[in-house]
Amino acid sequence: MYSASDLRKGLKIEIDGEPYVIVDFQFSKPGKGQALYRCKLKNMISGVMFDQTYRSVDTFKPANLEERKMQFLYAQDNEFCFMDMENYEQTFLSEEQVGDASHYLIDNLEVEILFFGDRAIGITLPNFVDLTVTQADPWAKGDSVAGDTKPVTLETGYNLRVPPFVNEGEKITVDTRTGEYVTRVKE
Repeated sequence: MYSASDLRKGLKIEIDGEPYVIVDFQFSKPGKGQALYRCKLKNMISGVMFDQTYRSVDTFKPANLEERKMQFLYAQDNEFCFMDMENYEQTFLSEEQVGDASHYLIDNLEVEILFFGDRAIGITLPNFVDLTVTQADPWAKGDSVAGDTKPVTLETGYNLRVPPFVNEGEKITVDTRTGEYVTRVKE
């Protein structure tokens, strides 16, 4: 059990049977009375955020969360299928749960899936993913309007801007945290 003095940004707790993460945290000690802990909480399943104030005597149950290494298999009908690397069980996440991570999902990519009990609620990608450029327009020398980058489309359908020397068919490394080009992959 956590006490109110254990509360901090990023801590995951369970309230009314649902997992919450503390997004923001403030401590205040009025002249008289108990210390107050003001928290902004986010429901890890629905994404709903709310503010709550706790006293120093309040206690909290740690959220029963577990991360499992899984492999992306395929996407079908707005669902993404992942396979557990140890017991080969398959788990499905919705398009809303996967979110922007869908821009980087390629077959057999290993990811971390966050579970609350037996329910999959989120995904953590590796920091860098190698993707193939499927469409890249030639860069016109002197095209100063676009600057020193040009738009390309990757095998997942994701569009981003890359340096002019990147060509169609090449593999590039993309930072999944920012969605930006990092480097060309040397074959």
